[in-house]
Amino acid sequence: MKNEFFAAVAALLLTCGVNAPAPTAPTQPTAPAGPRVIFPDNYAVRVEIAADDATRQQGLMYRDTLPADRGMVFLFPQSGNYPFWMKNTLIPLDIIWIDDQKRIAHVASNVPPCKADPCPSVPPNADARYVLEVAAGVAARHGLANGQVLRFEAMDNVVVR
Repeated sequence: MKNEFFAAVAALLLTCGVNAPAPTAPTQPTAPAGPRVIFPDNYAVRVEIAADDATRQQGLMYRDTLPADRGMVFLFPQSGNYPFWMKNTLIPLDIIWIDDQKRIAHVASNVPPCKADPCPSVPPNADARYVLEVAAGVAARHGLANGQVLRFEAMDNVVVR
């Protein structure tokens, strides 16, 4: 009798499992937390923030790689003409100067690393409040051009010194 009871329970469990509801579709993953710059084509670049003199001077020096979806945004206390240089930068970069309204003011594409002193400056010939550095080729792949508006996320509470 015990065997019949266990067989009935096993059959019941198997039957219930067959009619179990289908698993629900996984929910859409949430956007990664942290600061991001969003391009006009909605491509998101997760950024490190350089908001003080020491961090702005260090920049992306000594990095030997930079994924296409990563970068560094330099925040300045006021608009100005901020030339950049590639001293101790090991990888080519795209450098994008951005004005107060977050419009692209100038794009320098595929700026090579500096191999010997003195390192030349890369001038924007335009005033900017922000500068974005990304891996070389990213700006061209996403069609970035002067006048386009970028969106900054999760940077509202950054203190710029």
